[in-house]
Amino acid sequence: MADTSGAIAPQGSVVEMPAPHTSERSVRAANGFGMAAVATVLVLAGIVLLIVGIALLASGAGQGGLWLVIVSSLAILAGFTMSFGLTAVAPGEARVVQLLGRYVGTLRTPGFQWVNPFTSRRRVSTRIRNHETDVTKVNDADGNPIQIATVVVWQVEDTAQAVFEVDDFVEFVAIQAETAVRHIAGSYPYDAHGEPRLSLRDNADEINEQLSTEIGARVASAGVKVIESRIVHLAYAPEIAHAMLRRQQAGAVVAARQRIVEGAVGMVEMALAKLAEHDVVELDEERKAAMVSNLLVVLVGDRDTQPVVNTGTLYQ
Repeated sequence: MADTSGAIAPQGSVVEMPAPHTSERSVRAANGFGMAAVATVLVLAGIVLLIVGIALLASGAGQGGLWLVIVSSLAILAGFTMSFGLTAVAPGEARVVQLLGRYVGTLRTPGFQWVNPFTSRRRVSTRIRNHETDVTKVNDADGNPIQIATVVVWQVEDTAQAVFEVDDFVEFVAIQAETAVRHIAGSYPYDAHGEPRLSLRDNADEINEQLSTEIGARVASAGVKVIESRIVHLAYAPEIAHAMLRRQQAGAVVAARQRIVEGAVGMVEMALAKLAEHDVVELDEERKAAMVSNLLVVLVGDRDTQPVVNTGTLYQ
């Protein structure tokens, strides 16, 4: 394998995105079951007081009954208002809390909780996700059209940045992943052809690492962390696939022929050395040349040889 330790990464592979203006912080929340009990008590007590107040008004009690009706109505209203603050947070998700457009904080603790009922709470998944890019046709560093597709494993790390720094962080990740794939694919050749440089086919680990680095830099401002990215489809485009296949086959044939010739020469050397060592036959230079020629024809030829019986001498 060629040494690629000195290979230079493509310029501009790490993109500098705008710095985020918001960062995630926790929001204070009360126990949801306790606040639900308080809200229920207020509503039930308000209903009881409302019934008593209406009864007093009907009996002509006057102002006392009116005050009971007012107090009971406020208690019922307060109970219903408090119930709007009850929030259930499931494992693997968070709630981004806003009050009148201002970011208050994020609920990450799973369970039944209560926050200010006048706030809005947006659900954001913090689970690990997969994004598979479509099979994209691009030109590699040598100008050859290739097809490439990748899988990106990512997760929301900062919910505030994911919600407020971009319009749609899921779409943002998809677009930036495709952009990074196009850039990486255009920065390296499909095949190094024996040269000491990185290639998409021969250096998958290095390319995947650089791809993860570039995608991570592109989506970091959206509060997203890239766990892994990996090329899952890589091939020449159909219009040149046949020609490239013939080129690869020719290279394989040449390499095989080189190995065969190297082995044949070694066997001829060994045969001549054994004959000389055991003094089986004394060969002059012309006879050695004839033996070498015959052995190479037998060993290197890709067809079965036909024996020829020589009834004369080596010189006839």
